[in-house]
Amino acid sequence: MTEQQASVVIVDDDREIREGLGSLLRSVGLEVIELASVPEFFKSRRPDGPTCLVLDVRLPGQSGLDLQRELAAANIDLPIIFITAHGDIPMSVQAIKGGALEFLTKPFRHQELLDAIQVGLARDRTRLEEKKLLVALEDRVKTLTHREREVMAGVLKGRLNKQIAFDLGISEVTVKFHRGQVMRKMKASSALDLARMAQRMSLAPETLQTS
Repeated sequence: MTEQQASVVIVDDDREIREGLGSLLRSVGLEVIELASVPEFFKSRRPDGPTCLVLDVRLPGQSGLDLQRELAAANIDLPIIFITAHGDIPMSVQAIKGGALEFLTKPFRHQELLDAIQVGLARDRTRLEEKKLLVALEDRVKTLTHREREVMAGVLKGRLNKQIAFDLGISEVTVKFHRGQVMRKMKASSALDLARMAQRMSLAPETLQTS
């Protein structure tokens, strides 16, 4: 499968800076979206692939720090690189504490920005891959029958087949059959592998038994 195009969103009210950075980033093969304000950011379409946000601290109306806080409140995990011509230490500390990757003071070296962007894109690429895996795992759980879910819950509790059989009032042979089905449908190589999948989904045994 072809990897999705990496993108950088630039939010800066200085057109010359936007266009200059946009030209630089396109020259290294990145898709670029150039915006002048926070409202424009929320009106624009967010790219589907790995994305990094290059954000000016001082903007007309809402500031870059305001946008950072809004993204955090909305649980939108987007790597942010702040750029500013008027930065100070308290401002940079606030940005970094808020999760920003970097805080660059203009004028900065192009390579410094490119390096930070690559770190941000790598982080977002990992996030997207994790999200894709999580969706796949949740889809696999949906294929399990009610009995298979009950057996899976027992396996996650560390119960032996004979113990699960006693708990459910069925034969051990039946438990072995359903356990095999669970492992096949979940594509799990072992009970430990199955437990790791459940942990990734924050799926408790009790949830399986009541669903």
